[in-house]
Amino acid sequence: MSGMLTAIGLMSGTSLDGVDAAVIRTDGERIESCGPALSLPYSPELRARARRLLDRAASLPPDDPELLATEQEITFRHIEAVRELHSLVPDVDLVGFHGQTILHAPAERRTWQIGDANRLSRETGLAVVHDFRSADVAAGGEGAPLVPWFHAALLRDAPKPLAVLNIGGVANVTFIDTDGSIHACDTGPGNALLDDWAFSHTGQACDVDGRLARQGKADPALLEKLLADPYFARPAPKSLDRQSFVSALEMVAGCTPEDGAATLSAFTIEAVRRTHLPATPVLWYVCGGGRHNPVLMEGLRRALQAPVRPVDESGLDGDMLEAQCFGFLAVRALRNLPLSAPTITGAPAMLSGGRLTCAGLFPIPHRLFGTERT
Repeated sequence: MSGMLTAIGLMSGTSLDGVDAAVIRTDGERIESCGPALSLPYSPELRARARRLLDRAASLPPDDPELLATEQEITFRHIEAVRELHSLVPDVDLVGFHGQTILHAPAERRTWQIGDANRLSRETGLAVVHDFRSADVAAGGEGAPLVPWFHAALLRDAPKPLAVLNIGGVANVTFIDTDGSIHACDTGPGNALLDDWAFSHTGQACDVDGRLARQGKADPALLEKLLADPYFARPAPKSLDRQSFVSALEMVAGCTPEDGAATLSAFTIEAVRRTHLPATPVLWYVCGGGRHNPVLMEGLRRALQAPVRPVDESGLDGDMLEAQCFGFLAVRALRNLPLSAPTITGAPAMLSGGRLTCAGLFPIPHRLFGTERT
């Protein structure tokens, strides 16, 4: 395939567990191949500092010392990931750097991902595309989700209509109709509430294998109160901040650890079930960390009127799709192809986005702009 570039995609999601990095070869529309991938966890201390920033982000000044120190430590972890993959795949053309989201408030025209793209470029010697969401939010879009373009490219030959559910800290769905049209939105909480609940009651970063929830029973009345949040009455496209439902933790505070976990798991599942899609999918693929939780997967199978399968059953790496995605989107941004769409992010038109920094490159290699720009 002509016009292909090799990119390293980087993703640090709202679960705050670390950096995923993956190599992909693509022209931003087609995918030639996916290469090596790795995960570098955040230390417990870094994860705790990043988690504290989420609680303060709405009023946090950009020169806050803890913010700046945490940003540099997060950036260094990304640098380590790029260096390790670059040693395995020397002919990398560019990096797609999502950064760490600490605030997402599209209604206020704000979205904030921390990470030093200039430092990443300088210390790896690679061009870096970053800041993927700001242009969409500035135009009135939700800024999320951005993965649907990648899902559609990966699964172009899968049966349709198809839903791809990504369960990270927040859960989002991509719906691909029989005519190839794409619709998307955040469905509601993913792992974030359950992770916070499990950590506060067990000291573990998540409800490992759903053990806590499996021992409990969801509270139906409490679940209905959680689902009464106005977010669920809004039409798609729509998106969430990781902290959008943090009050849910207060609402389940009177539950036992087991019942609280069961109720929060049911919240994630029922939010997916109640998400309005243009048609009933013939198949649901699930990716992200949530697919490792058997309680969530069993609940989804009961709730949805179609087969629910881990995306790995299609031959894909369900842990690395988002990292691969941001390599794909980096090439897409370089070619000025759309990252936004009215039915995906709610933007008023098909808009591109992302910013390019070449602090580690001089002169800029011609091959970066050798593909036709549209």
